Amino acid sequence: MITSPCINICKMDARNGLCQGCLRTIDEITAWSRLDDAGQQHILAKVARRRREQASQESDSRNNGNTK
Repeated sequence: MITSPCINICKMDARNGLCQGCLRTIDEITAWSRLDDAGQQHILAKVARRRREQASQESDSRNNGNTK
Protein backbone atom coordinates (compact mmCIF):
# COMPACT_ATOMS: atom_id res chain seq x y z
CA MET A 1 0.00 0.00 0.00
CA ILE A 2 1.16 3.49 -0.85
CA THR A 3 1.35 6.19 1.83
CA SER A 4 -1.56 8.61 1.79
CA PRO A 5 -0.79 12.18 0.71
CA CYS A 6 -2.77 13.45 3.72
CA ILE A 7 -0.84 16.05 5.73
CA ASN A 8 -3.53 16.51 8.43
CA ILE A 9 -4.74 19.86 7.12
CA CYS A 10 -8.24 18.59 6.39
CA LYS A 11 -10.34 21.46 5.12
CA MET A 12 -12.34 21.29 1.92
CA ASP A 13 -12.22 24.31 -0.39
CA ALA A 14 -15.79 25.00 -1.52
CA ARG A 15 -14.53 26.83 -4.62
CA ASN A 16 -12.75 23.87 -6.18
CA GLY A 17 -13.87 20.86 -4.12
CA LEU A 18 -10.32 19.98 -3.06
CA CYS A 19 -8.84 19.43 0.37
CA GLN A 20 -6.57 22.37 1.13
CA GLY A 21 -3.95 20.05 2.63
CA CYS A 22 -3.64 17.16 0.20
CA LEU A 23 -5.44 18.52 -2.89
CA ARG A 24 -7.69 15.47 -3.20
CA THR A 25 -11.43 15.47 -3.77
CA ILE A 26 -13.70 14.01 -1.10
CA ASP A 27 -14.32 11.02 -3.40
CA GLU A 28 -10.56 10.45 -3.75
CA ILE A 29 -10.10 10.71 0.02
CA THR A 30 -12.87 8.25 0.85
CA ALA A 31 -11.82 5.76 -1.84
CA TRP A 32 -8.11 5.81 -0.93
CA SER A 33 -8.05 2.87 1.48
CA ARG A 34 -10.05 0.65 -0.90
CA LEU A 35 -7.89 1.31 -3.97
CA ASP A 36 -5.08 -0.88 -5.20
CA ASP A 37 -1.61 0.57 -5.80
CA ALA A 38 -2.47 1.52 -9.39
CA GLY A 39 -5.54 3.46 -8.25
CA GLN A 40 -3.57 5.24 -5.55
CA GLN A 41 -0.80 6.07 -8.03
CA HIS A 42 -3.44 7.53 -10.34
CA ILE A 43 -4.66 9.84 -7.55
CA LEU A 44 -1.08 10.81 -6.65
CA ALA A 45 -0.50 11.79 -10.28
CA LYS A 46 -3.60 14.00 -10.15
CA VAL A 47 -2.40 15.55 -6.88
CA ALA A 48 1.02 16.27 -8.40
CA ARG A 49 -0.62 17.96 -11.40
CA ARG A 50 -2.83 20.03 -9.08
CA ARG A 51 0.20 21.09 -7.02
CA ARG A 52 2.03 22.23 -10.17
CA GLU A 53 -1.04 24.13 -11.36
CA GLN A 54 -1.47 25.72 -7.92
CA ALA A 55 2.19 26.76 -7.80
CA SER A 56 1.95 28.20 -11.30
CA GLN A 57 -1.18 30.18 -10.42
CA GLU A 58 0.42 31.49 -7.22
CA SER A 59 3.53 32.50 -9.15
CA ASP A 60 1.43 34.26 -11.80
CA SER A 61 -0.55 36.02 -9.08
CA ARG A 62 2.63 37.24 -7.35
CA ASN A 63 4.15 38.40 -10.63
CA ASN A 64 1.01 40.22 -11.70
CA GLY A 65 0.85 41.93 -8.32
CA ASN A 66 4.37 43.25 -8.76
CA THR A 67 3.77 44.94 -12.11
CA LYS A 68 2.81 48.57 -12.18
